[in-house]
Amino acid sequence: MNWDQIEGNWKQFKGKVKEKWGKLTDDDLDVVAGKRDQLIGKLQERYGLSKEEAEREINSW
Repeated sequence: MNWDQIEGNWKQFKGKVKEKWGKLTDDDLDVVAGKRDQLIGKLQERYGLSKEEAEREINSW
């Protein structure tokens, strides 16, 4: 699945994202709105990850 599809179906993916990264709030996910770079930033903020670590997390998901 590519990020264009994820962005287009973000409401459906929000639940899956919350299952994987439970520290992200609904407000965080509303800000992200399916944008990969925004999700990377929120993972860095909430989990204290480096950009590279956050990217690896997303890529493995």
